[in-house]
Amino acid sequence: MDTFSGKTAVVTGAASGIGFAMAERFAGEGMRVVLGDIEQAALDSGVERIRATGAEAIGLVTDVAKAEDVAALAERARSEFGGIHIACNNAGVFTGGLLWEESLADYQWTMNVNVWGVIHGIRTFIPIMLEQDTDCHLVNTASMAALTAMPFAGIYHMTKHAVLALSESLYHELSLNSDKVKVSVLCPELIKTGIATCDRNRPEEYSKPGDVIETDGRQLVIDSITEGVAGGIDPSVMADRVVDAIRSGAFYILSEDGWRDSAHQRMDDIREGRNPVLAPPV
Repeated sequence: MDTFSGKTAVVTGAASGIGFAMAERFAGEGMRVVLGDIEQAALDSGVERIRATGAEAIGLVTDVAKAEDVAALAERARSEFGGIHIACNNAGVFTGGLLWEESLADYQWTMNVNVWGVIHGIRTFIPIMLEQDTDCHLVNTASMAALTAMPFAGIYHMTKHAVLALSESLYHELSLNSDKVKVSVLCPELIKTGIATCDRNRPEEYSKPGDVIETDGRQLVIDSITEGVAGGIDPSVMADRVVDAIRSGAFYILSEDGWRDSAHQRMDDIREGRNPVLAPPV
C-alpha cells in the first residue's frame, strides 16, 4: 500500500500501548481511524487525543472475544467512513505461572482474547477487504513469544504461536486469492504497555473464586514483566515498524534484540532435532 491519506484504519486494543500508537500513527498519515477497546474511559480519551490533532477518529467499546462486537466495530467503520483499508487485530492479555497450576479460567480468557480475537478479526475484516477490491492490509499482533517458548508463560506463548500460524496460513491463502489484500504479523519485544496489569479488564466470568490462583510462579513472571516493560521500547517504534511493513508489503515484523537470538536458538534446536535449550533473551 503506497497511499494512506483519506483511507480508514481500524485498530483493536487501541486505547493504550501499541494499539494507540498505531492509531495515532495512521492518523498522522492522514487516515481516518476507528478505535476499538474494552475500556470506555481510556477509549474516549484516546479518541479525543487523536481528534485534537485534527484527524477524524471514532471509538466503539469492543470485546474482541465476542464475534458480534468485532462485527459491530467493522460496521461502524463502514457506516461512518465507507470502508476499511487497514485493520489491526491488536488486543491482547497475559497470564503467567506454571502450566499445571494455572486455572482453566486463565486458559479460557487468554485464548478468547489473544486467539479468538484474531479469528474474529480475520473472519470479519478479510471478506470486507476482498469485496472492496482495492489495496488493503491486515496486521495481526503476535509477539516474539510466538517464536520462542519460555517457562512461566506457557499459555501466552501458546496463544501467540497460534496467531503466528494463523497469519502465515492467511498469507498463503491471500496470495492464492488476491493481489490487493495483504497481511503482516507484528512480533514485538518488551514494550512500554499496560500488559502487566491487564487483569484490570478480566471479565467477571473468569474472576470467580479459584479462577485467579496466586502462586510463586505467577508472581515471578508478573514481576519480571513489570520490570521489563518499564524499561521497554516506546510503542511508537512498533507503529513505525507497522507502517513501514504495510508500505513495503513485508509479512514478518520482528524485533532486533535478544529475542531474535532466542528465536534462532529454538529454530536451531528444531533443525538439529535436539531437546529445547532454555535461552532467555539477553
